[in-house]
Order: sequence, then C-alpha cells, then structure tokens
Amino acid sequence: MNSRWIHYYAALGFDVLTYKTVRSAERKCYALPNLLPVESSSLNDEGGVLRVSESTKFDSWAISFGMPSKAPATWRKDVERARSGLAKGQVLVVSVVASPQPGWTMEQVAEDFAKCAAWAAESGAHVVEPNLSCPNVCTQEADLYLSADASRLVAEAVRAAVGHLPVVLKVGLFPNQQKAEELVDAIAPFAHAISATNSITGRVASADGSLLFDGLRRGIGGAAIEQRCLEEIRMLSAIVKKHEAKIQLIGVGGVSTAAHFRKRIDAGAHHVQLATAAMLDPNVAIKIRQELASAK
Repeated sequence: MNSRWIHYYAALGFDVLTYKTVRSAERKCYALPNLLPVESSSLNDEGGVLRVSESTKFDSWAISFGMPSKAPATWRKDVERARSGLAKGQVLVVSVVASPQPGWTMEQVAEDFAKCAAWAAESGAHVVEPNLSCPNVCTQEADLYLSADASRLVAEAVRAAVGHLPVVLKVGLFPNQQKAEELVDAIAPFAHAISATNSITGRVASADGSLLFDGLRRGIGGAAIEQRCLEEIRMLSAIVKKHEAKIQLIGVGGVSTAAHFRKRIDAGAHHVQLATAAMLDPNVAIKIRQELASAK
C-alpha cells in the first residue's frame, strides 16, 4: 500500500487513511499465497480452524503478509507524497512497527518504534499508529499489547519522539478483561487512542482438511470477526470509563455496513475503521455515507 492507494481511497470518500505498517529496515512480504478467502462462519476465539472458501462470495480472508516494508528512504518520501495529495480536512495515519534483532532488550525495541514514529512525523503523518499486534510474525514485535510493561515502554518512547502528535496503539484480541485493564492503565498517559481489533487468529485448512501455512495461525479479517470485535469494543469502553482514562477507541474488525458502523459507535467507539471491506469494495465508504444520510 503506497501513496497511489492512499490517494485513490481518499478520492472515494475516505477521510482518515492509514499508510500501512512501515519499519526501520526493509522487510519482504511473505511468499504466495498470502491472502486466501475463508468460510465466513463466526470466529469468536483465537486458534479456530477455518476452511478455504469455495464460494464466489469472499467476505472473510486469511491474511499472511508479515508486515512487509520498503526501505526507510523509500517509504519516507512516499509518505510525503501521500500527505501532499490529500485534500483539506483529510487525515493521514502512518502505522509503524519495530524490527527487533536477536538479543534486543525491550528498551531497544521501543527505541526502534520511536525512530520510525519520528520519521513518519517528519514525513507528514497527522497521526502515528504503533502496531502492537501482528498475528503473522514470530518475533518480539508480534503481540506486545499483551504485555502492559512492553506497551508502556513503546507508548512512552513514541510519545517522546512525536511530541503532541496523536498516538494510536493498534492491538489484537485480549484473552481476558484483566489484560485489557492492565494495558489501558499502562498506556493512558501516553496514547490518545486504542485501535481494536487487529484481526483474530485462526488456522486455515484446504478442502481436504490439510492445514495451510505450515499449520501456523494467521490473522482473519472480514465478516467472520465482526461480532467478536464488537464485543471487544464494548469491553474496552467499559474499562476506559471505569478507569476514567482519557483514551478514545477506534472500532475495527468486520465492519462493512452502516449498521455495523452504528453498532460500534453505540458500543463506545469514537471512530470506526474499515480494512477488509475497503479491499473488497472500494466504494464502501460512499455507500455507508449515503445510507447514514438517508436514515437522518
């Protein structure tokens, strides 16, 4: 996803656009196939098995990219292009992640996050989104959100690097409410918002039942995770209120209609984000806007 895609979606009615995750070093995408349609039965917990879909209606997908990134010199210039092509009032979010080396301490991981965040800010990002959850990598940056201490280190380092620029922390599915409460307490002094939920992991099987991706979990996006992600926003909203945290919530995961949008707002989200739905139908923002306007 580069500036051309950002400009394309901006022209189609999206006003808050995320430049997908960039790193301090170039990282290749995982080998093909890295995006497969799966049956859209509801996925409520991590680790379930979904079969590759044989239908022509593809509304849920197994995603296996591994957070690839162009080299910093390339993406920094492209972020500048992305920003310069937006209209007044449109917002550019840049997602960043660390690229840990063997033996790194958590402090070094946080410093790498901060380096990327600073570069993103210098290149024109209105908002920086440290990605604390990627279900498809097996190194230190994969599930940092499950550690309150690690999340605090990253949030604090990024905050220091970008000044008053809004910081959004992207997180995955919480195994229990306690983990979510610990995260909110840890990052509240440094972050403006939490974006939840960055897919739900599942294993993917072919038609004959054999497991793909070497049997490893992969992030599932789309219709299959809509209900579970809605419940997650309800939980997080209750926690934010309970702890009187000055944190906003971005509801993401399975959103594709105006009805989904309303449900996320009613559940406590301040903003709503689309990902898989926008891939499948670039006009979805226009359709949702029209439906919301007609309902007034």
